[in-house]
Amino acid sequence: MYELRENPYPMQPRERLEFLGEECLSDVELLAILLRTGTKKYSSLNLALEILQHFETLDNLRKASINELREISGIGLAKSIEIRAMIEFGKRIQTTNRKRYGQVLSSKEYGLSLAFEMQNFEQEHLVATYLDGQNRIIEKKTIFIGAVNHATASPREILYHAIINLSVGLLVAHNHPSGNLKPSQADKIFTTKIKKSCEDVGINFIDHIIVGAGNYFSFREEEFFRE
Repeated sequence: MYELRENPYPMQPRERLEFLGEECLSDVELLAILLRTGTKKYSSLNLALEILQHFETLDNLRKASINELREISGIGLAKSIEIRAMIEFGKRIQTTNRKRYGQVLSSKEYGLSLAFEMQNFEQEHLVATYLDGQNRIIEKKTIFIGAVNHATASPREILYHAIINLSVGLLVAHNHPSGNLKPSQADKIFTTKIKKSCEDVGINFIDHIIVGAGNYFSFREEEFFRE
């Protein structure tokens, strides 16, 4: 449970961050800095405490909608939007290196990386990763969000971006929000279909990975690609 303790330092959060470093600040102090100002009734520290106590955990705060944030006294539309923007920006910072740089060295390494990156996704995402001749990531693109119907998740769009990127290799992945990694029959059909489509245009289809609950399933490791 969050609480506001008497600060033994005669400094406000901004000063504490400047002189002591951000690692020394509590969740309440960091959020107070991001809020910038309070209200006539609450200081920014008290308002930050009110928010954290209301949502109980940072994960609940991460999921909070604009309307849910506005239920808190002192949080209007402007601050709700700022908080949502801050949360989204933090997510993008967390995943930026995985999205734009790096090299796929093995299904295990990349599968675990994807499991970490997609662990908080509440909807099913189908992601295509386009690679050069050294398996370096050219682009990672989300192709579909929602309840993926692999009959409608056509290889056409996936291969369209592969051709634009002059990709040599392709890896596709999707998450199971339930955490169950067992591939469905639709997953198997889709994998066969995308593999054949890649062969037809001369692109190396490296793997189809399913992630969930911090772990992964690799079609390649399970020898699905064995001739």
